[in-house]
Amino acid sequence: MEGTLGPNLKRQKQIGEGLKRVEGGSCHIMGVLNATPDSFHEQSRVQDIQLAVETGLAMWQAGATWIDLGGESTRPGAAPVDEQEEIQRVVPIIQELRANNSSGLISIDTRRPAVARAALLAGADLVNDVSGLRDPRMIDLVLEAKCGVCIMHMQGSPGSMQADPTYDDCVGEISSQLLETARALVAAGHPADLIALDPGIGFGKTLDHNIQLLHHPEAFRGVENFAILWGVSRKSMIGSITERNHPSERLAGTLGAAAVAHYEHVDLLRVHDVEEHIDLLKVLNALS
Repeated sequence: MEGTLGPNLKRQKQIGEGLKRVEGGSCHIMGVLNATPDSFHEQSRVQDIQLAVETGLAMWQAGATWIDLGGESTRPGAAPVDEQEEIQRVVPIIQELRANNSSGLISIDTRRPAVARAALLAGADLVNDVSGLRDPRMIDLVLEAKCGVCIMHMQGSPGSMQADPTYDDCVGEISSQLLETARALVAAGHPADLIALDPGIGFGKTLDHNIQLLHHPEAFRGVENFAILWGVSRKSMIGSITERNHPSERLAGTLGAAAVAHYEHVDLLRVHDVEEHIDLLKVLNALS
């Protein structure tokens, strides 16, 4: 894939299969790989290129379908990173991951079209945009590349999103916005099976908003049956429910949410702890 902007038809098919769970199976796992010094879960930060590559390869080996690589923290209150610095953080890792595994699926977690383009050229397969394709240039890039895309909802920006999140109808407003964006892509010629929607847990939401969203995953599928991604791993929502203040203490609560995702037929789970989630899903599949 390196050196070409978008996937060929064979790769598109693989991406589509990696976004939708098999009938009777369970969620695909997307392993979090943060090339940042300030992501909220300290154990997920891997700035050394070789260590990042080894971590990513280990995630695939453990059973992850995707590696989701980010070079800018979008935790609440996070400061933005210079665009070129973000590119320098992620591109060498993507190149090395691709050199060591030509078939593994790679997602680039970014809000910036220039970063997404550089990542796709380096071998990434999917753009995971936490701003929900807010920048029209990102829409143009996705349409040009015909790559996978995850459209996430975020109210405001990382620096301010948790100041006072307010909705009249949380589920209705967020699902309508995501479906409108996804349908505009499809109308412009983008394959529906290369699109995933993420309600954006913790991105401009209160605990009650988050719980409402996780109660209604079906609201985000639409008649197109778009893939659904949940990103709840070790987030403050889990801490609020379990009264665990530090992200390092929230694995058990996170696995509880993953079990709900299994039974709600969610397609993808973005997680920090790949092996533990793979084990959980194996047991649930065996006992279901």
